[in-house]
Parts: sequence; structure tokens; C-alpha cells
Amino acid sequence: MDQNDKNNNYLLPISIIVAALLIAGAWIYTAGLKNVGNGKTPEKPAETSLNIENVAAVNSNDHIRGNLEAEVKIVEFSDLECPFCKSFHSTMKQVMEGYGDKVAWIYRHYPIDQLHPKARTSAVASECAAELGGNEKFWAYVDRYFEITPSNNQIDLAELPQIAQDIGLNRVQFENCLNSGRHQQLIEEQIQDALNSGARGTPYSIVISKDGKKYPISGAYSFNDVNLIINEALK
Repeated sequence: MDQNDKNNNYLLPISIIVAALLIAGAWIYTAGLKNVGNGKTPEKPAETSLNIENVAAVNSNDHIRGNLEAEVKIVEFSDLECPFCKSFHSTMKQVMEGYGDKVAWIYRHYPIDQLHPKARTSAVASECAAELGGNEKFWAYVDRYFEITPSNNQIDLAELPQIAQDIGLNRVQFENCLNSGRHQQLIEEQIQDALNSGARGTPYSIVISKDGKKYPISGAYSFNDVNLIINEALK
């Protein structure tokens, strides 16, 4: 057997092994792609569809703090277990105190399940507060929640009915609502609204001027920085 035959005999099994590895790698990659988005959070839309203009129009069904007819509206997508959302919540309360009827604050849910698995249940709890007590109790619930939560998924979910009771809601009715899961679909819709509008973290807010121009706020901006954007939107 000459040297060329020997080389070919060695190369053939190596080629078979390499081909097998490539096929296996392709199968694993494809399977991995199929599994993306199978968690609770919806799969992110294609990049071309991400646009601040996609945010759902504000309407009377939203949770609104302030005047629906305000010159400037701020739509906030928030995760109740996000520490930055907790900080920004205080900032937004300052904004509302400072601008009065000129600004409306709209709260929408964007619980990030991968970081804060408890946040979705907490979001549902706030919707139960709204169901039982309207817009006023929704905001009272969210305010109290941010006051007591340590954030970063450290809330004790046993506290949820207690918060409801503390703000004057019927505890038994609240627990029945929470256990029913009937507000899960609303949370899903608002998560998708956030993703479609460009959210990639929380808090994510969109300032909407009186003529419809939109300004994004990605993160927990300071009170002074938010003021600058609001003043620009009021021009």
C-alpha cells in the first residue's frame, strides 16, 4: 500500500466524524431556536417592528394618575419588583406634584419573568385592586407595594392580600380574584405593548406631547432630567 492510500485511509474516518459533528451542531442550534420564547414572557418581535410610535393609545381603561386631557402624557411600563422602578415611582410622584393637571401618568405592566418571577403575580394583584376599588385603589396598591417591597424578587407573596386589606379592600374578595388568574391576559397584552414600543428593560417610559410627538425614557431618570423632557413636550 503506497503512502497516498495510507493517507486516504486515515482521512476518511476523520471526515466522517467531522461531518457528524456538524450535523449534530446544526440540530442542537435549530432545537435551541425553537425553544426561544417558550417562557412566560412573549418572544421579542423582529427589530424592524420596534418603534416608539407603536405604543397603544391612551384611553379611559388605562390606569391614569392625573387628568386624561393633560397636555403631556407619560406612559410608564414597570416591573413591581424592579428596584429602578421603585426609585422612578418616587420621581414620578414628584412630577405629578410639580406639574398638576399639565401631566398625566399612565401605568402599564412589564414584569420581567427572567429576573423577577414574582412580579407577574404582583401585577395581577394590582389589577385585582383595580377590579375591587377602581383607579384610586389601583394607585394606592402600587404606592403601598413599592413602599414595602425589598425589590429584586424578595417580596413575600403572602403580603399581597395584606396590602389589599391595608388600603381598605375586602381581603376575601381580593384573594378570590388573585387565585382566579383572570387578569393574566391583560398583563400579557401590556408586555407585548412594551416590547412593540421598544422596551428592553424597566422602567421604560414614553412621554407624549400635546401634538403627539413621543420621547423615550429608558431607565430611572432623575427628576431634573424628566423635567427637561416634559418642558420640551410642553412647548
